[in-house]
Amino acid sequence: MAKGPTAGVTTGQKDHFLLVLLLVFLLVVPLAAFIFWYFPSVGLVNIHPALPWIAGVVIGSIALFLVLGTGLLFLTLLSGRDLFLSDCMRRVVIKYFFPAILGAGRLLRLNTERLQHSFISLNNQLVEAADMKVPAEKILVLLPHCLQMSDCPVKITEDVHRCRRCGKCDIMELLGLHDEKGVDLAVVTGGTLARKILKEKRPELIIAVACERDLISGICDAWPLPVLGLLNERPHGPCFNTGVRVEAVKELLEKHIQV
Repeated sequence: MAKGPTAGVTTGQKDHFLLVLLLVFLLVVPLAAFIFWYFPSVGLVNIHPALPWIAGVVIGSIALFLVLGTGLLFLTLLSGRDLFLSDCMRRVVIKYFFPAILGAGRLLRLNTERLQHSFISLNNQLVEAADMKVPAEKILVLLPHCLQMSDCPVKITEDVHRCRRCGKCDIMELLGLHDEKGVDLAVVTGGTLARKILKEKRPELIIAVACERDLISGICDAWPLPVLGLLNERPHGPCFNTGVRVEAVKELLEKHIQV
Protein backbone atom coordinates (compact mmCIF):
# COMPACT_ATOMS: atom_id res chain seq x y z
CA MET A 1 0.00 0.00 0.00
CA ALA A 2 1.38 3.44 -0.93
CA LYS A 3 2.12 5.62 2.05
CA GLY A 4 2.11 9.36 2.61
CA PRO A 5 4.39 11.11 5.06
CA THR A 6 4.17 9.88 8.61
CA ALA A 7 2.35 12.04 11.09
CA GLY A 8 5.47 12.36 13.19
CA VAL A 9 5.09 10.75 16.64
CA THR A 10 7.01 7.58 17.37
CA THR A 11 8.13 5.93 20.58
CA GLY A 12 11.66 6.06 21.88
CA GLN A 13 12.31 9.65 20.75
CA LYS A 14 12.73 12.63 23.06
CA ASP A 15 10.41 15.53 22.37
CA HIS A 16 12.63 18.63 22.69
CA PHE A 17 9.64 20.96 22.36
CA LEU A 18 8.15 19.32 25.42
CA LEU A 19 11.42 19.51 27.35
CA VAL A 20 11.55 23.25 26.66
CA LEU A 21 7.96 23.61 27.94
CA LEU A 22 8.91 21.76 31.11
CA LEU A 23 11.94 24.02 31.65
CA VAL A 24 9.76 27.10 31.20
CA PHE A 25 7.29 25.65 33.70
CA LEU A 26 10.12 25.06 36.20
CA LEU A 27 11.12 28.72 35.92
CA VAL A 28 7.61 30.16 35.98
CA VAL A 29 6.28 28.26 39.01
CA PRO A 30 8.62 29.84 41.64
CA LEU A 31 8.03 33.30 40.17
CA ALA A 32 4.26 32.81 40.12
CA ALA A 33 4.35 31.47 43.69
CA PHE A 34 6.22 34.58 44.87
CA ILE A 35 3.74 36.89 43.14
CA PHE A 36 0.75 35.00 44.57
CA TRP A 37 2.29 35.30 48.03
CA TYR A 38 3.69 38.85 47.95
CA PHE A 39 0.72 40.93 46.86
CA PRO A 40 -1.90 39.33 49.15
CA SER A 41 0.57 39.40 52.05
CA VAL A 42 0.56 43.20 52.00
CA GLY A 43 -3.12 43.08 52.93
CA LEU A 44 -2.89 40.02 55.17
CA VAL A 45 -0.40 41.65 57.51
CA ASN A 46 -3.05 44.21 58.42
CA ILE A 47 -5.34 41.38 59.57
CA HIS A 48 -2.70 39.43 61.53
CA PRO A 49 1.13 39.54 61.42
CA ALA A 50 1.34 35.74 61.12
CA LEU A 51 -0.96 35.41 58.10
CA PRO A 52 1.67 36.28 55.45
CA TRP A 53 3.91 33.54 56.85
CA ILE A 54 1.10 30.99 56.88
CA ALA A 55 0.19 31.90 53.30
CA GLY A 56 3.87 31.68 52.38
CA VAL A 57 4.16 28.15 53.77
CA VAL A 58 1.02 26.97 51.94
CA ILE A 59 1.92 28.57 48.59
CA GLY A 60 5.57 27.56 48.94
CA SER A 61 4.62 23.93 49.63
CA ILE A 62 2.41 23.81 46.54
CA ALA A 63 5.14 25.42 44.42
CA LEU A 64 7.78 23.01 45.79
CA PHE A 65 5.54 20.03 45.00
CA LEU A 66 5.03 21.28 41.43
CA VAL A 67 8.73 22.00 40.93
CA LEU A 68 9.83 18.61 42.30
CA GLY A 69 7.21 16.77 40.24
CA THR A 70 8.07 18.63 37.05
CA GLY A 71 11.79 18.20 37.71
CA LEU A 72 11.34 14.47 38.18
CA LEU A 73 9.29 14.30 34.99
CA PHE A 74 11.99 16.25 33.14
CA LEU A 75 14.76 13.92 34.37
CA THR A 76 12.69 10.83 33.51
CA LEU A 77 12.23 12.07 29.94
CA LEU A 78 15.87 13.14 29.65
CA SER A 79 17.28 9.84 30.93
CA GLY A 80 14.63 7.52 29.48
CA ARG A 81 14.60 5.60 32.78
CA ASP A 82 11.91 4.94 35.33
CA LEU A 83 13.39 7.08 38.08
CA PHE A 84 10.51 7.09 40.54
CA LEU A 85 6.76 6.53 40.43
CA SER A 86 6.46 6.82 36.62
CA ASP A 87 2.97 5.31 36.81
CA CYS A 88 1.93 8.04 39.23
CA MET A 89 3.60 10.62 37.00
CA ARG A 90 1.63 9.30 34.04
CA ARG A 91 -1.59 9.92 35.96
CA VAL A 92 -0.54 13.48 36.79
CA VAL A 93 0.39 14.13 33.15
CA ILE A 94 -2.85 12.65 31.79
CA LYS A 95 -5.24 14.18 34.32
CA TYR A 96 -3.67 17.55 35.10
CA PHE A 97 -0.49 18.48 33.24
CA PHE A 98 -1.71 18.15 29.66
CA PRO A 99 -5.01 20.03 30.18
CA ALA A 100 -3.03 22.84 31.85
CA ILE A 101 -0.42 22.96 29.07
CA LEU A 102 -3.11 22.82 26.38
CA GLY A 103 -4.99 25.70 28.03
CA ALA A 104 -1.80 27.76 28.33
CA GLY A 105 -0.92 26.90 24.74
CA ARG A 106 -4.23 28.27 23.51
CA LEU A 107 -3.69 31.50 25.43
CA LEU A 108 -0.19 31.81 23.95
CA ARG A 109 -1.48 30.80 20.49
CA LEU A 110 0.84 27.79 20.30
CA ASN A 111 0.20 25.14 17.65
CA THR A 112 -2.45 22.78 19.10
CA GLU A 113 -1.35 19.83 16.94
CA ARG A 114 2.25 20.30 18.14
CA LEU A 115 1.05 20.23 21.74
CA GLN A 116 -0.97 17.07 21.03
CA HIS A 117 2.12 15.42 19.52
CA SER A 118 4.07 16.40 22.63
CA PHE A 119 1.49 14.85 24.94
CA ILE A 120 1.49 11.56 22.99
CA SER A 121 5.29 11.56 22.96
CA LEU A 122 5.40 12.30 26.70
CA ASN A 123 2.98 9.47 27.46
CA ASN A 124 4.97 7.06 25.29
CA GLN A 125 8.25 7.99 26.96
CA LEU A 126 6.78 7.42 30.43
CA VAL A 127 5.43 4.00 29.40
CA GLU A 128 8.74 3.11 27.74
CA ALA A 129 10.66 4.20 30.85
CA ALA A 130 8.89 1.46 32.82
CA ASP A 131 10.40 -1.12 30.40
CA MET A 132 7.38 -3.40 30.65
CA LYS A 133 7.54 -7.05 29.59
CA VAL A 134 4.09 -8.56 29.00
CA PRO A 135 2.90 -11.99 27.80
CA ALA A 136 1.94 -11.73 24.13
CA GLU A 137 -1.67 -12.71 24.78
CA LYS A 138 -1.97 -9.77 27.21
CA ILE A 139 -1.02 -7.18 24.59
CA LEU A 140 -3.82 -5.60 22.58
CA VAL A 141 -3.17 -3.83 19.28
CA LEU A 142 -6.07 -1.40 18.89
CA LEU A 143 -6.72 -0.12 15.38
CA PRO A 144 -9.05 2.49 13.83
CA HIS A 145 -11.61 1.33 11.27
CA CYS A 146 -10.27 3.89 8.76
CA LEU A 147 -7.27 1.59 8.16
CA GLN A 148 -9.66 -0.54 6.12
CA MET A 149 -10.28 0.51 2.52
CA SER A 150 -13.50 2.52 2.26
CA ASP A 151 -14.84 0.31 -0.54
CA CYS A 152 -14.16 -2.97 1.29
CA PRO A 153 -17.43 -4.92 1.71
CA VAL A 154 -16.19 -6.94 4.71
CA LYS A 155 -17.13 -5.63 8.16
CA ILE A 156 -14.16 -6.29 10.42
CA THR A 157 -15.06 -4.15 13.44
CA GLU A 158 -16.97 -7.07 14.98
CA ASP A 159 -14.29 -9.60 14.09
CA VAL A 160 -11.00 -8.58 12.48
CA HIS A 161 -10.43 -12.18 11.38
CA ARG A 162 -13.13 -11.77 8.76
CA CYS A 163 -10.54 -9.86 6.75
CA ARG A 164 -9.89 -11.59 3.40
CA ARG A 165 -6.21 -10.53 3.48
CA CYS A 166 -6.32 -9.07 -0.02
CA GLY A 167 -3.37 -6.81 0.78
CA LYS A 168 -5.02 -3.52 -0.22
CA CYS A 169 -4.66 -2.12 3.31
CA ASP A 170 -2.38 -2.70 6.29
CA ILE A 171 -4.81 -5.00 8.10
CA MET A 172 -3.34 -8.04 6.31
CA GLU A 173 0.19 -7.31 7.60
CA LEU A 174 -1.12 -6.58 11.09
CA LEU A 175 -2.96 -9.90 11.11
CA GLY A 176 0.37 -11.43 10.13
CA LEU A 177 1.85 -9.95 13.32
CA HIS A 178 -1.05 -11.47 15.24
CA ASP A 179 -0.27 -14.88 13.74
CA GLU A 180 3.47 -14.51 14.33
CA LYS A 181 3.51 -12.99 17.82
CA GLY A 182 0.26 -14.22 19.33
CA VAL A 183 -0.96 -10.76 20.34
CA ASP A 184 -4.61 -9.71 20.32
CA LEU A 185 -5.92 -7.45 17.57
CA ALA A 186 -9.07 -5.34 17.39
CA VAL A 187 -10.53 -2.75 15.01
CA VAL A 188 -12.82 -0.11 16.54
CA THR A 189 -15.06 2.65 15.25
CA GLY A 190 -14.70 4.93 18.26
CA GLY A 191 -14.24 5.33 21.99
CA THR A 192 -17.41 3.49 23.06
CA LEU A 193 -16.43 0.29 21.26
CA ALA A 194 -12.82 0.66 22.39
CA ARG A 195 -13.87 0.86 26.05
CA LYS A 196 -16.11 -2.19 25.59
CA ILE A 197 -13.24 -4.21 24.12
CA LEU A 198 -10.86 -3.16 26.91
CA LYS A 199 -13.39 -4.28 29.50
CA GLU A 200 -13.84 -7.65 27.78
CA LYS A 201 -10.21 -8.42 26.98
CA ARG A 202 -8.50 -6.83 30.01
CA PRO A 203 -5.07 -6.36 28.39
CA GLU A 204 -1.97 -5.39 30.35
CA LEU A 205 -0.51 -3.24 27.56
CA ILE A 206 -2.18 -1.47 24.63
CA ILE A 207 -0.58 -0.40 21.38
CA ALA A 208 -3.03 2.04 19.83
CA VAL A 209 -3.06 3.48 16.32
CA ALA A 210 -5.18 6.58 15.66
CA CYS A 211 -5.15 10.31 14.90
CA GLU A 212 -4.04 12.85 17.51
CA ARG A 213 -7.49 13.51 18.97
CA ASP A 214 -8.51 9.85 19.23
CA LEU A 215 -5.14 8.81 20.66
CA ILE A 216 -5.30 11.42 23.42
CA SER A 217 -8.89 10.49 24.20
CA GLY A 218 -7.96 6.79 24.23
CA ILE A 219 -4.93 7.29 26.49
CA CYS A 220 -7.09 9.18 29.00
CA ASP A 221 -10.00 6.69 28.81
CA ALA A 222 -7.74 3.65 29.20
CA TRP A 223 -6.09 4.86 32.41
CA PRO A 224 -4.62 3.13 34.43
CA LEU A 225 -3.80 0.75 31.56
CA PRO A 226 -0.54 1.76 29.82
CA VAL A 227 -0.99 2.83 26.19
CA LEU A 228 1.70 3.27 23.55
CA GLY A 229 0.33 5.56 20.83
CA LEU A 230 1.24 5.54 17.15
CA LEU A 231 -0.20 8.16 14.81
CA ASN A 232 -1.75 6.81 11.65
CA GLU A 233 -0.65 7.95 8.21
CA ARG A 234 -3.15 10.01 6.25
CA PRO A 235 -2.17 10.29 2.58
CA HIS A 236 -5.84 10.85 1.62
CA GLY A 237 -6.78 13.07 4.55
CA PRO A 238 -8.22 12.25 7.99
CA CYS A 239 -10.42 9.21 8.62
CA PHE A 240 -10.18 7.90 5.04
CA ASN A 241 -8.01 5.02 3.80
CA THR A 242 -5.32 5.64 6.39
CA GLY A 243 -2.23 3.56 7.06
CA VAL A 244 0.27 2.69 9.76
CA ARG A 245 3.95 1.81 9.82
CA VAL A 246 3.60 -1.90 10.49
CA GLU A 247 7.32 -2.13 11.18
CA ALA A 248 6.90 0.33 14.07
CA VAL A 249 4.15 -1.86 15.56
CA LYS A 250 6.39 -4.91 15.18
CA GLU A 251 9.30 -3.16 16.91
CA LEU A 252 7.10 -2.28 19.88
CA LEU A 253 5.84 -5.84 20.14
CA GLU A 254 9.35 -7.27 20.07
CA LYS A 255 10.43 -4.80 22.72
CA HIS A 256 7.59 -5.50 25.15
CA ILE A 257 6.65 -9.16 24.65
CA GLN A 258 7.77 -11.26 27.56
CA VAL A 259 10.05 -14.02 26.31
